[in-house]
Amino acid sequence: MAVRAQKGVLKARRRRARSRLLWQALAAVVAVSLALAALFGAVFAGSPSKIPAGVTIAGVSVGGLTPSAAQKLLERRAAALENVPVTFFSGTKRWQVTPHRLGLQADWGAAVAAAQRQGEGLGPLRGFQRVRVRVFGADIAPPAQVYEPALEYQLAQIALDLDQPNREAAIVLNGLKPVLVEGQPGRELNGDRAAATIVGALASLSRVETPLPVEVERVTVTAADLRPVLAQTRRALSAPIRLELGKTWWRLRQPRIAELLELPRDGSRKLGIGGPRAEAWFKRFGARVGKPPTDARFQLAGGGISIVPHTDGVMLNVAATSREILAAALAPPARRVGDVVVAKQSPELTTEQARELGITNVLASYSTFYSGTADRIENLQLAVKLLDGTRVPPGGSFSLNEAVGPRTLERGFRSAPVIIGDEYEEDVGGGVSQVATTVFNAAWEAGVKVLERNPHSLYISRYQLGRDATVNYPDLDLQFRNDTGRWMVVLGASGRDGITITLAGAPTGRRVVSEPGPLVVTGKPPVKRIKDPTLTVGSEVVEELGSSPQSVTVTRTVYNRDGSVLYDETWRTNYRGEKRVIRVGTKKKDKAKPPTTSTPTTTTPTTTTPTTTSPAPPPPRP
Repeated sequence: MAVRAQKGVLKARRRRARSRLLWQALAAVVAVSLALAALFGAVFAGSPSKIPAGVTIAGVSVGGLTPSAAQKLLERRAAALENVPVTFFSGTKRWQVTPHRLGLQADWGAAVAAAQRQGEGLGPLRGFQRVRVRVFGADIAPPAQVYEPALEYQLAQIALDLDQPNREAAIVLNGLKPVLVEGQPGRELNGDRAAATIVGALASLSRVETPLPVEVERVTVTAADLRPVLAQTRRALSAPIRLELGKTWWRLRQPRIAELLELPRDGSRKLGIGGPRAEAWFKRFGARVGKPPTDARFQLAGGGISIVPHTDGVMLNVAATSREILAAALAPPARRVGDVVVAKQSPELTTEQARELGITNVLASYSTFYSGTADRIENLQLAVKLLDGTRVPPGGSFSLNEAVGPRTLERGFRSAPVIIGDEYEEDVGGGVSQVATTVFNAAWEAGVKVLERNPHSLYISRYQLGRDATVNYPDLDLQFRNDTGRWMVVLGASGRDGITITLAGAPTGRRVVSEPGPLVVTGKPPVKRIKDPTLTVGSEVVEELGSSPQSVTVTRTVYNRDGSVLYDETWRTNYRGEKRVIRVGTKKKDKAKPPTTSTPTTTTPTTTTPTTTSPAPPPPRP
């Protein structure tokens, strides 16, 4: 046992000795390597004042040069190339651009400083860095700036020449012959990347053709995809089709079918019915086979209100009829027949709905007589027609401007006299204010709340004193509120002598008492003098008498069914005076001739008296 123990101890000592020798050898190798590396780095470290070998700036070798020498070299090369273009390309297209055109300014000093940093470091480390640069090389791009508007203009010109939209395969008609058109990929210049590419290439001191970055949009529908649709189109145009509605039928020949077809394009892969020409045809065809509905309406009957029943309409179902046309066009010759599909169209107000409104009685009716020109009367009749049948819900308000709408020539209104300020002029829609006056008085007599009323600026004697109204779209309006708690309707009628406005609804039991005050003169007529060179100085002619400004107060008391007062209102209206127009003479009087002595004569002196004429009649009142 003792012998074996001694042998184990000896083996352990030998292992430790071998390990120490191994570490000593390794340390010696590392020391030698470091010494050699330091020696290698020191040999290749070179001078820190020169740019490392292997460095290029903008494609020009500057290795071994001092920074100042390198910068002078680069600036000289750049000046020589200032008007030498770089060719940019995409596919077969080429564009040439010079640095001068874009105002390129390269910072060669910054580029040289960056190149010098490629060999920086302490002693041996600098040597290793320079060895790396010498072996692998380093190219420095100089920082550069251009005149942005010039660059943007250049990019726009390139894009204008280069860009083209994507075009999918399509089918077009050459007469009645369908033709398959191949698709074409789209391309678009990538503006941001192209700008960087152009600036970088112009800042380089080499002149090589440079590709531009272009984005391509692939075709998604090819000609092969549309060949089955081409066959369908040929079949659709091969013969006429027949459309039937009951016992009535129409024949659609090939030219008409061609108008209705919607051929595949812009990525579509199907044949259909549609497009602007199809829409126009369906509109015309729908007017032939359809009939618009008519609303139930209210009318005066024996002192009360009756209901004229509604009528249902018939409307062409365009979508369903389109499917019938396409199916017939793609069918074999013996079955090229389709149905015209129609549907019942209900009116906005049915007879039953009209009865449910409870409009049974006349609440008030008011009439005014025609006056003025034929165009003015035409305006009255049109406005009355437009507001006739306007329904006012409980708590809702009636607006004459909303009911009648804009007064324009396109809507049928004509030019007629109107009051603007204190003068009479011509304007489209002249006379509609008489409709406003008539509605106002109907609302007045019905005892409903008037929300807005604007009197005429001049007094008009043919209207009830203090109860006239004027409107001007869209600024001045006439409005009243339906405060009866039930539906109301405004009815308008044009007769041979004038117009009538009727307010109808459920009985309210209201009683209206009106008390007009006197028409009071509040001043003198305004005077307008006009110089007249045909009258002698001192002469005056009254052309228009004018009128004084006036004022009137009218009260309205509205009583409820039980005798209580609902409204007690005082309406004060001030009218301007019409101008008294006087023509004043400005012509100088003739001088008297000197007396003659050859033949004494006796003359009777005459006195010039200012001439006056009767005033011209006033124009027709609006």
